[in-house]
Amino acid sequence: MPDPQRYVLTFGCPDRTGIIARISGFLAEHGGMIVEAAYHTDPDSGWFFTRQVVLADSLPFDVAELRERFGVVARTLSAESNWQVFDTGQRPRAVVLVSKAGHCLYDLLGRVASGELDVDIAAVVGNHTSLADITRAHGIPFHHVPFPAGDPAGKADAFAEVRKLVDAHDPQAIVLARFMQVLPPGLCEAWAGRALNIHHSFLPSFAGAKPYHQAHTRGVKLIGATCHYVTADLDAGPIVEQDVIRVGHGDSVDDLVRKGRDIEKVTLARGLRWHLEGRVLVHGNRTVVF
Repeated sequence: MPDPQRYVLTFGCPDRTGIIARISGFLAEHGGMIVEAAYHTDPDSGWFFTRQVVLADSLPFDVAELRERFGVVARTLSAESNWQVFDTGQRPRAVVLVSKAGHCLYDLLGRVASGELDVDIAAVVGNHTSLADITRAHGIPFHHVPFPAGDPAGKADAFAEVRKLVDAHDPQAIVLARFMQVLPPGLCEAWAGRALNIHHSFLPSFAGAKPYHQAHTRGVKLIGATCHYVTADLDAGPIVEQDVIRVGHGDSVDDLVRKGRDIEKVTLARGLRWHLEGRVLVHGNRTVVF
C-alpha cells in the first residue's frame, strides 16, 4: 500500500522563544495532522532548524495555498527565515551527469527500477558515450556533450549545452555521479542547493585528484566517500553524508578503488534520498540532516 500523500515543511531562522508554538499552532488551526517533527538549534550560530511532515488530506487547501499561508508565518517569525514546502505526491526529477565510471549510475538506475528510490531520472548527460547503452536500456534519454581538452572556449560551450539540457527538466536534483568535470562558478550558483557530488574520499582529507593513490601512499586504515553540495570552492561544499570502509596493509591501490566504489555508490544514494525527502537543511557551509 503506498504511503499517504504528505506535505513536508522545512524552516530555519535565528532562534528565539515561540517558534515551535507558532508553526504547530498554524498547522493545528487548519486541522493539520503532524506525523513527523524534528528540531535542532545550533549553539554556535544560534540558528534554529525544523522539519515538519503533515498529512495532506488533513488540510483544507492544496500545497500551493499552504506555501502562500506558511510564507506569511515564516515572515512573521523572522525576516531572515529560510523555508520550503514539498509535496510527496509530486514525484521529484533528477538529471545525472557522468563521465566513464559507471558504478554510481548503475546503482542509481537499479534503485529507481526496483522502486527503492522514488525519483524520476529525466536524463543522463555524459562527456563520454560509455554509459549511453545502460542509460537507454532503462528508457532514459542520454545526451553526449564532449569536452575538448585544452580548449577553454570549447569547454565553456560544453557547459552551456549541459546547462541547457539540465535546466530543460527543472530538476530537484542534479547528481554528479563521478562526472569528473569542475562546474564553473555560474553553474554552481544557478544550481546551488540542488547539485550533489560524490567525492571518492572522506573529505576534507585527500581532496583533488586520485585520492585513493594518496590514501595508499599514506597507509590509511580507513577510506571513505563524501556526498556534498557543489559550490565554487572545489570539494568544499556543505557535506550531506559520509561513510567509510576498512582497508589493510595488504590492499593495493586497485583494492582501495574497488572497495571505495562500494562506499561511493551507497553514500551517494543515501545523500540523494535525504535531499529529495527534504531532510537536509543548509546553513552557511554546514548541514543539518533530519
